Amino acid sequence: MSGFLYIDKPAGITSHDVVDHVRRLSGERTVGHAGTLDPFATGLLIVGVGRSATKQLSSLMGSDKAYLGTLVFGATSDTQDGTGRVEPVSGAVIPTEEQVRAALPRFMGTIKQVPPMYSAKKIAGKKLYELARAGQTVKRQPVEITITHFDPVAFEPPRFTFAVRCSSGTYIRTLAHDLGQTLGCGAYLESLRRTAIGAVSVHEATKLEDLTKENWSGRLIAVGR
Repeated sequence: MSGFLYIDKPAGITSHDVVDHVRRLSGERTVGHAGTLDPFATGLLIVGVGRSATKQLSSLMGSDKAYLGTLVFGATSDTQDGTGRVEPVSGAVIPTEEQVRAALPRFMGTIKQVPPMYSAKKIAGKKLYELARAGQTVKRQPVEITITHFDPVAFEPPRFTFAVRCSSGTYIRTLAHDLGQTLGCGAYLESLRRTAIGAVSVHEATKLEDLTKENWSGRLIAVGR
């Protein structure tokens, strides 16, 4: 039996935890996922079960992604999100909604983004987050990404909620950080939910807690569908 499970990941666990959970339910050892979500993030995780499905995960990883995020202006974080050391920016002035909207087009289209230190990218064989935890900061080369949509959803100062659709490899917490830098007040990502991978919506996903040994196979999406 091989196919894909569309899972709505809860906050507080890793993507690998979800894979382990599916292994236990299914009894299948060959299980993988298409695109890591940080532990604090929720939303769509596509899990491949069986050899045929896991072989196709690499193509799904390259699909564009959609997210709903909320950032907080007026402070920064060493991880660029709320899990890190958050520090208020001295003298920061929270921007108006008009100022925020005016800044968004600067991040549209194909742009360059510097990967955060707290990421799994490797430099000289070392993962960046390992270096960051050791107190080191190294120069990172900017990576080309594409932002298709960057739309306001709600503005309740100092919080700004937005919807974004972007190419694979985009760091939404870095996008939030960079927007704060552009507006001169600092920002960090407070919450994040992945709403789509390619044409697959989170509305098609099953909550992880609703998957059981009895029903998981009935939620399996056939390979090639």
